[in-house]
Amino acid sequence: MSRRKPYLVGHQEFAALYRVDPKQVAQWLSPSRGSVLDPETAIIVSGVRYWPLGFAARWGATTARFRQVDLDVKARIIAEQGEGWEPDLGDELPPIVGQQEIIELFHLPAQGNLATTIATGRFPEHDWLLSGSMLWMLDTVLDAVPKLRESARGLPWEVDEAVVSALRDGTYDGPGSRVLTRGRHARKAL
Repeated sequence: MSRRKPYLVGHQEFAALYRVDPKQVAQWLSPSRGSVLDPETAIIVSGVRYWPLGFAARWGATTARFRQVDLDVKARIIAEQGEGWEPDLGDELPPIVGQQEIIELFHLPAQGNLATTIATGRFPEHDWLLSGSMLWMLDTVLDAVPKLRESARGLPWEVDEAVVSALRDGTYDGPGSRVLTRGRHARKAL
């Protein structure tokens, strides 16, 4: 089933919009640098931040130091993502899931179960491929449940309705709902 989806960007696409290295986006998010880019403007899917394209493209004009968006990159992002619409705020987005949320949604015993299902083509095609990660609209995944059950060898593919409700309400706090500290600062967080 084809449905219009919102245009999104990850770190790599955000960086490309402003012709900077993706590491620069992490620096813009850093509290020690004054959080030029407010982390609250992003949605978190499978522990990674993503932004609505409308916000990302407008962001450069809202900073103390003006940054020009590359309109060719924006056009390429839109072309790559297909028919859709350009949201400005995370509140405008439908529920979006990555592999961590899907594993929780179906209570799969291991990440490998999902990876195999994706690799063999039995899982629905991803709605986005952003910064190297596959993302789906929750409804894309739920619409595929009958097909998943048909092709299942040993997994029941039972949907946890509490997880669905939490994802729809924006109250999901399970695996993938937070950005985990990485690198040398990760040890300090323990």
